[in-house]
Amino acid sequence: MEKKILVLVDGSERTIQTVNYVKDFMPVDNNTHIVLFHVSSGVPEEYRELEAYLNCINTEEQLKNQEIEEKQKITTYLEDAKKILISGGFPAKSIEVKFHCLKKGVARDIIEEAKNGYTAVVMRRRGMGVIRNIILGSVAVKLLQSLTFIPIIIVGQIPPVKKILLAVDSSPDSMKAAEFVCSFLGGADYEVTILHAIPGLGAINFDLPELNMLALPEISMSESCIESFKLNVARLFQDVKNRLIASGFQSDKISEKILSGVLSRSDAIVNEAEEGDYSTIVVGRRGISKVEAFFMGRVGHEVVYGGKKFTVWVI
Repeated sequence: MEKKILVLVDGSERTIQTVNYVKDFMPVDNNTHIVLFHVSSGVPEEYRELEAYLNCINTEEQLKNQEIEEKQKITTYLEDAKKILISGGFPAKSIEVKFHCLKKGVARDIIEEAKNGYTAVVMRRRGMGVIRNIILGSVAVKLLQSLTFIPIIIVGQIPPVKKILLAVDSSPDSMKAAEFVCSFLGGADYEVTILHAIPGLGAINFDLPELNMLALPEISMSESCIESFKLNVARLFQDVKNRLIASGFQSDKISEKILSGVLSRSDAIVNEAEEGDYSTIVVGRRGISKVEAFFMGRVGHEVVYGGKKFTVWVI
């Protein structure tokens, strides 16, 4: 399978870490083409009108010089990013650098570029000029909302290890996630754990105030009920495992885990990633309880926000 990866870079140290993730985690083969993509805003449109005023000629010249200097800096930055990928074994001819001048807006221009036959988009949670403690920058949020037609890889802080936590359920998006892992990583030396979290009935949230005021009896799941759930999940696991093996994963590097009775599936996934020393979590964009109006299902959304240390693949 030919892989065309769009890697978003903005000139910050943070996105150099994104390039390092691609270098250290992605498989190197002759079918991979990487595009390092930078959107340059240049001089704001309002300031371009200064050339019409004689008393603003000096200011306008300074802005143009600054634009040229910034372009030179980002060109050097992009070449340094390319060298990082080459040091990881990627052939120079498989790496393309794109310096894109802003047209419609940073997010909208990225979305238009992503329509050009890419396999996945790789980005950082935040770029330059972000407010401290904000989990996702404004561009990242817009891309998550709009790039529904392509897998998104959101790079986290934890150094990558070739150990993947693949969270699955019986939804179509979950199976797409499994297929993407097969096509993207199959045949390389990765460990993968197939995980399914079964929510306990205590996780049901009644949002109606009149119900919350009532003394509702506790709901419990019998052992036989839990076993029925586990039997269905076992069939799901076997299907996913067969796909992984067929794509080139080694059977002894595939493990399975069921977490039953959890209050929050997203918390359970993130906690498992922490306890198992994973760096990458893979989730489907929407699960079996999807609501069409939302750009991402609740579990996928909460894993992205709650697992901010991890790299999260949203398929």
